[in-house]
Amino acid sequence: MASLGRERQRLDQVVERAARLAKCDGELVETRELADSGDSDMAAEAQHEMERLQAEILQIEEQLKPLLLPHDPLNDRNAIVEIRAGTGGDEAALFAADLYRMYTRYLEKRRWKVEMLSYSEGTLDGVKEAIFKVQGPGAFGDLRGESGVHRVQRVPATEAAGRIHTSAATVAVLPEAEELDLKIEAKDLRIDVFRSSGPGGQSVNTTDSAVRITHLPTGLVVSQQDQKSQLQNKLKGMDVLRARLLDMRVAEQEAERSKLRRSQVSTGDRSAKIRTYNYPQNRVTDHRINYTTHDLTGVLDGDLGQLVEALQLAEMEERLAGDS
Repeated sequence: MASLGRERQRLDQVVERAARLAKCDGELVETRELADSGDSDMAAEAQHEMERLQAEILQIEEQLKPLLLPHDPLNDRNAIVEIRAGTGGDEAALFAADLYRMYTRYLEKRRWKVEMLSYSEGTLDGVKEAIFKVQGPGAFGDLRGESGVHRVQRVPATEAAGRIHTSAATVAVLPEAEELDLKIEAKDLRIDVFRSSGPGGQSVNTTDSAVRITHLPTGLVVSQQDQKSQLQNKLKGMDVLRARLLDMRVAEQEAERSKLRRSQVSTGDRSAKIRTYNYPQNRVTDHRINYTTHDLTGVLDGDLGQLVEALQLAEMEERLAGDS
Protein backbone atom coordinates (compact mmCIF):
# COMPACT_ATOMS: atom_id res chain seq x y z
CA MET A 1 0.00 0.00 0.00
CA ALA A 2 2.84 2.40 0.83
CA SER A 3 4.50 1.71 -2.53
CA LEU A 4 1.23 2.15 -4.43
CA GLY A 5 0.50 5.37 -2.54
CA ARG A 6 3.87 6.81 -3.59
CA GLU A 7 3.28 5.78 -7.21
CA ARG A 8 -0.21 7.34 -7.16
CA GLN A 9 1.24 10.60 -5.83
CA ARG A 10 3.82 10.69 -8.64
CA LEU A 11 1.25 9.88 -11.34
CA ASP A 12 -1.09 12.57 -10.01
CA GLN A 13 1.58 15.14 -10.92
CA VAL A 14 1.69 13.78 -14.50
CA VAL A 15 -2.11 13.82 -14.85
CA GLU A 16 -2.42 17.35 -13.44
CA ARG A 17 0.19 18.77 -15.82
CA ALA A 18 -1.18 16.82 -18.81
CA ALA A 19 -4.65 18.29 -18.13
CA ARG A 20 -3.17 21.82 -17.97
CA LEU A 21 -1.29 21.17 -21.22
CA ALA A 22 -4.46 20.01 -23.02
CA LYS A 23 -6.35 23.06 -21.73
CA CYS A 24 -3.62 25.45 -22.94
CA ASP A 25 -3.48 23.72 -26.34
CA GLY A 26 -7.24 24.16 -26.74
CA GLU A 27 -7.10 27.81 -25.74
CA LEU A 28 -4.21 28.37 -28.16
CA VAL A 29 -6.28 27.02 -31.09
CA GLU A 30 -9.18 29.36 -30.19
CA THR A 31 -6.83 32.32 -29.78
CA ARG A 32 -5.28 31.75 -33.22
CA GLU A 33 -8.77 31.88 -34.72
CA LEU A 34 -9.37 35.24 -33.02
CA ALA A 35 -6.02 36.52 -34.31
CA ASP A 36 -7.12 35.70 -37.86
CA SER A 37 -10.57 37.29 -37.46
CA GLY A 38 -9.65 40.52 -39.27
CA ASP A 39 -10.38 42.79 -36.28
CA SER A 40 -7.09 44.64 -35.66
CA ASP A 41 -7.78 45.39 -31.97
CA MET A 42 -8.85 41.84 -31.27
CA ALA A 43 -5.91 40.48 -33.28
CA ALA A 44 -3.41 42.48 -31.19
CA GLU A 45 -4.95 41.24 -27.95
CA ALA A 46 -5.06 37.67 -29.29
CA GLN A 47 -1.39 37.88 -30.28
CA HIS A 48 -0.47 38.86 -26.73
CA GLU A 49 -2.53 35.97 -25.35
CA MET A 50 -0.90 33.53 -27.81
CA GLU A 51 2.55 34.50 -26.55
CA ARG A 52 1.46 33.90 -22.95
CA LEU A 53 -0.04 30.49 -23.79
CA GLN A 54 3.00 29.38 -25.79
CA ALA A 55 5.29 30.31 -22.87
CA GLU A 56 3.06 28.38 -20.44
CA ILE A 57 2.99 25.34 -22.76
CA LEU A 58 6.79 25.30 -22.92
CA GLN A 59 6.97 25.53 -19.13
CA ILE A 60 4.54 22.61 -18.64
CA GLU A 61 6.41 20.49 -21.19
CA GLU A 62 9.68 21.09 -19.30
CA GLN A 63 7.97 20.07 -16.05
CA LEU A 64 6.61 16.90 -17.68
CA LYS A 65 9.94 15.67 -19.08
CA PRO A 66 11.47 14.42 -15.80
CA LEU A 67 8.10 13.01 -14.69
CA LEU A 68 7.86 10.87 -17.84
CA LEU A 69 11.33 9.36 -17.44
CA PRO A 70 11.43 5.79 -16.07
CA HIS A 71 11.05 6.19 -12.32
CA ASP A 72 13.28 4.43 -9.81
CA PRO A 73 10.92 3.39 -6.99
CA LEU A 74 13.83 3.41 -4.55
CA ASN A 75 13.97 7.21 -4.87
CA ASP A 76 10.73 7.43 -2.87
CA ARG A 77 12.24 5.59 0.10
CA ASN A 78 13.58 6.91 3.36
CA ALA A 79 17.40 7.05 3.40
CA ILE A 80 20.10 5.75 5.69
CA VAL A 81 23.15 8.00 5.68
CA GLU A 82 26.57 6.81 6.86
CA ILE A 83 29.39 9.33 7.42
CA ARG A 84 32.90 8.11 8.26
CA ALA A 85 36.19 9.91 8.83
CA GLY A 86 38.73 9.00 6.15
CA THR A 87 42.38 9.86 5.66
CA GLY A 88 43.68 12.73 7.74
CA GLY A 89 43.50 11.62 11.40
CA ASP A 90 41.95 14.12 13.81
CA GLU A 91 41.33 16.62 11.00
CA ALA A 92 39.32 14.00 9.06
CA ALA A 93 37.19 13.36 12.13
CA LEU A 94 36.57 17.10 12.52
CA PHE A 95 35.55 17.30 8.85
CA ALA A 96 33.21 14.33 9.29
CA ALA A 97 31.59 16.29 12.16
CA ASP A 98 31.22 19.29 9.81
CA LEU A 99 29.49 17.08 7.20
CA TYR A 100 27.19 15.64 9.85
CA ARG A 101 26.22 19.17 10.93
CA MET A 102 25.75 20.22 7.27
CA TYR A 103 23.35 17.38 6.52
CA THR A 104 21.35 17.69 9.72
CA ARG A 105 20.85 21.43 9.12
CA TYR A 106 19.80 20.78 5.53
CA LEU A 107 17.30 18.16 6.70
CA GLU A 108 15.95 20.51 9.37
CA LYS A 109 15.23 23.05 6.63
CA ARG A 110 13.42 20.33 4.67
CA ARG A 111 11.45 19.50 7.84
CA TRP A 112 12.44 15.86 7.51
CA LYS A 113 12.85 13.63 10.53
CA VAL A 114 16.33 12.40 11.47
CA GLU A 115 16.67 9.27 13.62
CA MET A 116 20.15 8.54 14.97
CA LEU A 117 21.16 4.90 14.56
CA SER A 118 24.81 4.98 15.58
CA TYR A 119 27.27 7.71 16.59
CA SER A 120 30.94 7.25 17.43
CA GLU A 121 32.88 10.28 18.66
CA GLY A 122 36.46 11.04 17.73
CA THR A 123 38.93 13.25 19.51
CA LEU A 124 38.62 17.07 19.58
CA ASP A 125 34.81 16.84 19.12
CA GLY A 126 35.25 15.02 15.82
CA VAL A 127 33.20 12.11 14.48
CA LYS A 128 34.57 8.68 13.65
CA GLU A 129 31.24 7.43 12.34
CA ALA A 130 27.64 8.67 12.26
CA ILE A 131 24.75 6.61 10.89
CA PHE A 132 21.23 8.04 10.80
CA LYS A 133 17.91 7.46 9.10
CA VAL A 134 16.19 10.26 7.16
CA GLN A 135 12.40 10.08 6.95
CA GLY A 136 10.76 12.24 4.30
CA PRO A 137 9.07 11.98 0.89
CA GLY A 138 11.76 11.17 -1.69
CA ALA A 139 14.57 11.31 0.87
CA PHE A 140 16.77 8.72 -0.86
CA GLY A 141 16.26 10.28 -4.29
CA ASP A 142 17.21 13.67 -2.86
CA LEU A 143 20.34 12.48 -1.04
CA ARG A 144 21.67 9.62 -3.16
CA GLY A 145 24.03 11.95 -5.03
CA GLU A 146 25.91 12.62 -1.78
CA SER A 147 27.54 9.16 -1.80
CA GLY A 148 31.28 9.25 -2.32
CA VAL A 149 34.48 10.77 -0.98
CA HIS A 150 34.25 14.37 0.27
CA ARG A 151 37.58 16.21 0.47
CA VAL A 152 38.45 19.28 2.54
CA GLN A 153 41.37 21.67 2.07
CA ARG A 154 42.06 23.97 5.03
CA VAL A 155 44.47 24.86 7.81
CA PRO A 156 43.67 22.46 10.67
CA ALA A 157 43.09 23.83 14.16
CA THR A 158 45.92 21.51 15.26
CA GLU A 159 48.41 22.97 12.71
CA ALA A 160 50.69 25.57 14.29
CA ALA A 161 52.60 26.40 11.10
CA GLY A 162 49.49 27.44 9.20
CA ARG A 163 49.91 24.94 6.35
CA ILE A 164 46.89 23.82 4.33
CA HIS A 165 46.08 20.13 4.75
CA THR A 166 43.88 17.87 2.67
CA SER A 167 41.65 15.40 4.51
CA ALA A 168 38.68 13.29 3.53
CA ALA A 169 35.49 11.70 4.79
CA THR A 170 33.22 9.19 3.09
CA VAL A 171 29.45 9.40 2.78
CA ALA A 172 27.22 6.46 1.88
CA VAL A 173 23.50 6.97 1.24
CA LEU A 174 21.41 3.78 1.21
CA PRO A 175 17.69 3.27 0.53
CA GLU A 176 15.82 2.03 3.58
CA ALA A 177 14.93 -1.60 3.05
CA GLU A 178 11.34 -2.68 3.64
CA GLU A 179 10.41 -6.09 5.03
CA LEU A 180 9.23 -7.35 1.62
CA ASP A 181 12.45 -6.38 -0.17
CA LEU A 182 14.46 -9.28 1.12
CA LYS A 183 14.08 -12.14 3.55
CA ILE A 184 16.82 -12.58 6.13
CA GLU A 185 16.90 -16.07 7.60
CA ALA A 186 17.71 -16.42 11.29
CA LYS A 187 20.20 -19.19 10.43
CA ASP A 188 22.16 -16.67 8.32
CA LEU A 189 22.80 -14.40 11.31
CA ARG A 190 25.30 -14.57 14.14
CA ILE A 191 24.43 -12.19 16.96
CA ASP A 192 27.02 -11.40 19.63
CA VAL A 193 26.42 -9.21 22.66
CA PHE A 194 28.97 -7.17 24.60
CA ARG A 195 29.22 -4.15 26.88
CA SER A 196 28.94 -0.69 25.35
CA SER A 197 32.14 1.33 25.41
CA GLY A 198 32.75 5.06 25.28
CA PRO A 199 35.78 7.20 24.35
CA GLY A 200 39.04 5.56 25.37
CA GLY A 201 37.37 2.16 25.59
CA GLN A 202 35.85 2.59 29.04
CA SER A 203 32.62 0.70 29.70
CA VAL A 204 29.57 2.97 29.83
CA ASN A 205 27.18 0.46 31.37
CA THR A 206 27.26 -2.74 33.38
CA THR A 207 25.08 -4.90 31.12
CA ASP A 208 25.75 -6.63 27.81
CA SER A 209 23.44 -4.35 25.81
CA ALA A 210 25.63 -3.73 22.74
CA VAL A 211 24.97 -5.99 19.74
CA ARG A 212 27.11 -7.15 16.83
CA ILE A 213 25.20 -8.74 13.94
CA THR A 214 27.08 -10.75 11.30
CA HIS A 215 25.34 -11.77 8.08
CA LEU A 216 27.13 -15.04 7.38
CA PRO A 217 26.46 -15.39 3.60
CA THR A 218 27.92 -11.95 2.79
CA GLY A 219 30.20 -11.30 5.77
CA LEU A 220 28.53 -7.93 6.45
CA VAL A 221 28.93 -6.85 10.09
CA VAL A 222 26.85 -4.23 11.92
CA SER A 223 27.58 -3.12 15.49
CA GLN A 224 25.06 -1.14 17.51
CA GLN A 225 25.49 0.19 21.05
CA ASP A 226 23.74 3.56 21.19
CA GLN A 227 20.47 2.31 22.69
CA LYS A 228 19.89 1.38 26.30
CA SER A 229 18.56 -2.12 25.75
CA GLN A 230 19.83 -5.11 23.83
CA LEU A 231 16.50 -5.39 21.96
CA GLN A 232 16.61 -1.75 20.81
CA ASN A 233 20.19 -2.17 19.62
CA LYS A 234 19.23 -5.32 17.73
CA LEU A 235 16.31 -3.59 15.99
CA LYS A 236 18.44 -0.59 14.99
CA GLY A 237 21.23 -2.88 13.82
CA MET A 238 18.82 -4.88 11.65
CA ASP A 239 17.64 -1.63 9.99
CA VAL A 240 21.21 -0.86 8.96
CA LEU A 241 21.90 -4.45 7.87
CA ARG A 242 18.78 -4.56 5.67
CA ALA A 243 19.74 -1.27 4.01
CA ARG A 244 23.27 -2.49 3.28
CA LEU A 245 22.00 -5.80 1.88
CA LEU A 246 19.50 -3.98 -0.35
CA ASP A 247 22.22 -1.62 -1.53
CA MET A 248 24.43 -4.61 -2.35
CA ARG A 249 21.61 -6.30 -4.25
CA VAL A 250 20.79 -3.16 -6.26
CA ALA A 251 24.48 -2.74 -7.18
CA GLU A 252 24.67 -6.36 -8.34
CA GLN A 253 21.52 -6.00 -10.43
CA GLU A 254 22.80 -2.82 -12.06
CA ALA A 255 26.08 -4.53 -12.92
CA GLU A 256 24.29 -7.54 -14.39
CA ARG A 257 22.11 -5.33 -16.55
CA SER A 258 25.06 -3.15 -17.62
CA LYS A 259 23.39 -0.11 -16.12
CA LEU A 260 26.39 1.10 -14.19
CA ARG A 261 26.75 4.81 -14.74
CA ARG A 262 29.78 5.80 -16.82
CA SER A 263 29.02 9.50 -16.82
CA GLN A 264 30.04 12.37 -14.58
CA VAL A 265 26.99 11.91 -12.36
CA SER A 266 27.78 8.89 -10.20
CA THR A 267 25.17 6.75 -8.47
CA GLY A 268 27.50 6.47 -5.51
CA ASP A 269 30.91 4.98 -6.22
CA ARG A 270 32.30 5.47 -2.73
CA SER A 271 35.91 5.30 -3.92
CA ALA A 272 35.38 8.34 -6.16
CA LYS A 273 36.23 11.88 -5.04
CA ILE A 274 32.98 13.72 -5.68
CA ARG A 275 33.38 17.09 -3.97
CA THR A 276 36.04 19.43 -2.59
CA TYR A 277 35.47 22.00 0.17
CA ASN A 278 38.24 24.61 -0.12
CA TYR A 279 38.37 26.99 2.87
CA PRO A 280 41.03 29.49 1.65
CA GLN A 281 38.94 30.23 -1.46
CA ASN A 282 35.52 29.83 0.26
CA ARG A 283 34.73 27.38 -2.55
CA VAL A 284 32.82 24.14 -2.97
CA THR A 285 33.31 22.17 -6.21
CA ASP A 286 31.37 19.11 -7.32
CA HIS A 287 33.74 17.32 -9.70
CA ARG A 288 31.09 15.16 -11.38
CA ILE A 289 29.28 18.08 -12.98
CA ASN A 290 31.98 20.79 -12.76
CA TYR A 291 29.71 22.85 -10.50
CA THR A 292 31.33 25.47 -8.26
CA THR A 293 29.89 27.82 -5.67
CA HIS A 294 31.81 30.37 -3.62
CA ASP A 295 29.47 30.08 -0.66
CA LEU A 296 31.29 27.46 1.40
CA THR A 297 29.93 28.95 4.63
CA GLY A 298 26.34 28.69 3.42
CA VAL A 299 26.77 25.11 2.15
CA LEU A 300 28.26 23.92 5.45
CA ASP A 301 25.36 25.66 7.20
CA GLY A 302 22.91 23.44 5.33
CA ASP A 303 22.24 25.42 2.14
CA LEU A 304 22.65 22.36 -0.06
CA GLY A 305 19.62 22.98 -2.27
CA GLN A 306 21.52 24.39 -5.26
CA LEU A 307 24.02 21.52 -5.27
CA VAL A 308 21.30 18.88 -5.02
CA GLU A 309 19.25 20.53 -7.78
CA ALA A 310 22.31 20.87 -10.06
CA LEU A 311 23.05 17.16 -9.69
CA GLN A 312 19.44 16.20 -10.37
CA LEU A 313 19.30 18.49 -13.42
CA ALA A 314 22.53 17.00 -14.84
CA GLU A 315 21.18 13.49 -14.32
CA MET A 316 17.87 14.36 -15.97
CA GLU A 317 19.60 15.93 -18.98
CA GLU A 318 21.83 12.89 -19.35
CA ARG A 319 18.87 10.50 -19.21
CA LEU A 320 16.91 12.59 -21.72
CA ALA A 321 19.92 12.61 -24.06
CA GLY A 322 20.23 8.85 -23.68
CA ASP A 323 16.56 8.29 -24.51
CA SER A 324 16.58 10.61 -27.54
